[in-house]
Amino acid sequence: MSKRVLLGMSGGVDSSTSAVILKQKEYEVIGATMKLWNEGCLINHANDAKKVCDKLDIKHHIFECEKEFKEHVIDNFIKCYECGKTPNPCIECNKFLKFGEFYKKAKELECDYIATGHYAKVEYSQKYNQYVLKKSKEEQKDQSYFLYRIPKEILNKIIFPLEDFSNKEEIRNVARSNDLIVAEKKESQEICFIPDNDYVKFIKNNSNNKFKEGNIVTNKGEILGKHQGIINYTVGQRKGLGISYKEPLYVLRIDKEKNQVIVGTENELYTNEVIVEDINYLVTDLENKEIEVEAKVRYRAKPAKAKLYPLENGKARFIFEEPQRAITPGQSLVFYIDDIVIGGGKII
Repeated sequence: MSKRVLLGMSGGVDSSTSAVILKQKEYEVIGATMKLWNEGCLINHANDAKKVCDKLDIKHHIFECEKEFKEHVIDNFIKCYECGKTPNPCIECNKFLKFGEFYKKAKELECDYIATGHYAKVEYSQKYNQYVLKKSKEEQKDQSYFLYRIPKEILNKIIFPLEDFSNKEEIRNVARSNDLIVAEKKESQEICFIPDNDYVKFIKNNSNNKFKEGNIVTNKGEILGKHQGIINYTVGQRKGLGISYKEPLYVLRIDKEKNQVIVGTENELYTNEVIVEDINYLVTDLENKEIEVEAKVRYRAKPAKAKLYPLENGKARFIFEEPQRAITPGQSLVFYIDDIVIGGGKII
């Protein structure tokens, strides 16, 4: 009897091609689209997913998850900016929706596995005697950074059908050869619930807070000008500060309590030490141990050698061999050994 898998389908070429691959491997595939945000574009994506499912002769479901998405993703997104932090909503969505609520739905449908079109890999590690999350074969597209909050207990229930592809064109070719309508569909780059990319407008429209002007100051407290509300700024930002100085200035940090944006020179952006909280370890044997790792302080950052020092209450200190630029509170630090995701947490 074939194993049943619930596949998350966004209406894009990656998840659609994943359906083809799973069918070729003789899984019983059920497609499902999560309705996360009440926008017209989501209806179009769901329609595309349904057409692909019809083409491949598989069932398609739509899961209503707006309430959970608002609670875990949107509300958290707004709260972070209100506190002077820079969130990563995709990471929250993966934990609570795509590998949380979605996994619950899979069990209700008596599925053996869940699958998504992410670029990552899950396999059994003899070294660690457990299933582990690994980087994708396509390094430039690897999405393991966004997946570190998956509960390790369900790793053996996850399939990433695209794990062995080395480039996007190979995936499109599979879609073309199976005559899928999404074969040439462009990738979406923006945050799904902010299609115009204007996150400041979105926060103002969805927050009860009023964002007051405050001072832009140097590390020494010298007032250089006024800011337009802390939600407009993030660590490392140079443009849009509206101040003049003898050399280029960047946002170093944001002080919510004093309603200040602290700025400084590029050299002041670099540090080799950071504290991380809310750590999720994916490898049991390495939990709360001093270990040598390679860590990424943001998705596009290059992995950098660091030493992890566990602290109390789910925190850890990371000391890098080389200083890292613009380490940003609210973003995630994800740490690896070779190509295995050991864990990750939120930068304080």
